[in-house]
Amino acid sequence: MSENKDMEYNPDIITLADDEGKEYTFEVLDAIETDDARYLALLPQYSDPEKMLEDSGELVIVKVGEENGEEFFTEIEDDDEYETIADAFTDRLENFFEIEDK
Repeated sequence: MSENKDMEYNPDIITLADDEGKEYTFEVLDAIETDDARYLALLPQYSDPEKMLEDSGELVIVKVGEENGEEFFTEIEDDDEYETIADAFTDRLENFFEIEDK
């Protein structure tokens, strides 16, 4: 049996820090670009299997900004904008993951 290296799974992993400097690791599951902004759907990653089991499994959705050529990530503060983007990610990802409607 031969291995096909083209079929290897190589997730896009990013690390974000909160205001206190605590770092969190996420896998980028999807990205959406609109006329106004770019958004990422992130899934938390854990090195400790216990923490992974305790996680709610909810996606983290961030807005991508740029300043002086540097990308940064922010929360989506507008409720309508968040709902629109969350619905778009749900529609796109529900074929690959079990997503429960609330």
